Parts: sequence; structure tokens; C-alpha cells
Amino acid sequence: MNPRRIVPSLVVGLASAFLLGACGSSADTGGVAPVTPAASDPAPSTPAAASTPGDGGGSASTAPGVTTGVAARAVDGIGTVVTDDKGMALYRFDEDQPSPSKWTCSGTCTKTWIPVIVPETVQASGVRQSLLGTVHRNGRTQLTLAGWPLYRYVGDTASGQVNGQGKNGEWYAVTPSGQKSTTTG
Repeated sequence: MNPRRIVPSLVVGLASAFLLGACGSSADTGGVAPVTPAASDPAPSTPAAASTPGDGGGSASTAPGVTTGVAARAVDGIGTVVTDDKGMALYRFDEDQPSPSKWTCSGTCTKTWIPVIVPETVQASGVRQSLLGTVHRNGRTQLTLAGWPLYRYVGDTASGQVNGQGKNGEWYAVTPSGQKSTTTG
């Protein structure tokens, strides 16, 4: 083989191998078993493990959109509700079921009401760790509070907003005890 062709071929081959290795597999679920429950039969809820500093929970390598912590936060006009690690209000849906945890918001619903996806550990502040759990959702892990699957509202664009409160008479900001907030702002 001509030496002029070997070097470019070698460079292209190495670059291709590097890029393929960096991309990973499309089946990679970040350590979560790829389970796809039917909407009528989700996996049972399990407690979310507490995370302590230095144990890897909430690392900077967490995928975008994944919540690593929740906190109780007073929001003007509505009282104390649960927010994610960015201060965005979390909601529960009356059509979902808390025991066993069962989500019903799917398809186009999840474009407006975004499921709260979490890693194995979630830090909690002002929310009882024993009330936190998860439900499997299309190979990902959705956070639950008192069994209720949690969501973000696409209409909340800044920390402290609760624009989804009372939407359609079935979406409510969730309180630290897992109850729906009945206060409107």
C-alpha cells in the first residue's frame, strides 16, 4: 500500500473509533435498567436514596433535564411547595395514582408537563426523604412524592413561578407532604 494513503486512512480510522466510543450506545440509560412499562402497569415505586456530599449524587456529569435535588420553598401567593434543584415548581396530576405509583400523562401531555427524571440519588431539603420514591417511565426514572409522579410545567420559565397551578382543574403544585396545593396565586 502507498505510504501516502496509509497515514490519512489511519487518521480517519482513529477519529472514527474515537467518535464512536465517545458517543456510546443509544441503549445507555445512565445505570437505569431499560424497562418500558405499559401505562396501565408501571413498575412499583421504590424509595429514592439519600445523597450525601462526596457520594457522587448530583455530579456535574448528570444529564441535562435530570433533577438531583428537591426543596420546600415558600412561593408568593401560594405557600410552601416543592421545587427542583433550579427552583422550578413541581406539580402532581390528579389523573395519576399514588399507590402504587402510576403515571398517565404521556405523548403530547409530556410536552407541556415534563416528567421529573432523576438519577439514583436525590438530595432533599424540607421534604421528608421517606416520602420520595420513583416510578419507571420508558426506561427512565421519574421522581414521586408520597407516591405521586412529579412534573414541571413548560409555562414556568423562572424560579418561583407557579403558572401551572390549578390548570384544567387537575394539575397542582405539590406540597412537601405530597398533597396538592389548593391555594391559587
